[in-house]
Amino acid sequence: MEIREILAVNLRRYRRAEGMSQEELAHRAGIDRTYVSSLERSVYAAGIDVVDRIARVLGVEAADLLKRPQASSRMNATESRAAAKPARRKP
Repeated sequence: MEIREILAVNLRRYRRAEGMSQEELAHRAGIDRTYVSSLERSVYAAGIDVVDRIARVLGVEAADLLKRPQASSRMNATESRAAAKPARRKP
């Protein structure tokens, strides 16, 4: 996973956890809503100052937005269950 993807995943997760729209986050951070959307889609690489402003609005450290998610948090429920089941042997 590239750093842009890591930022995208974490940004979306923290924003949704706060119940905040892209527009509200952008307004509070002093950036354009389309830029937030682009960051969440890994289109642009954010500068460190922008990462810091977004983190402050979300109430987290900038480093939290750049931490690689653990494998279990990247998998959806179906993938998690499939990964937990042992492989079946053919008779």
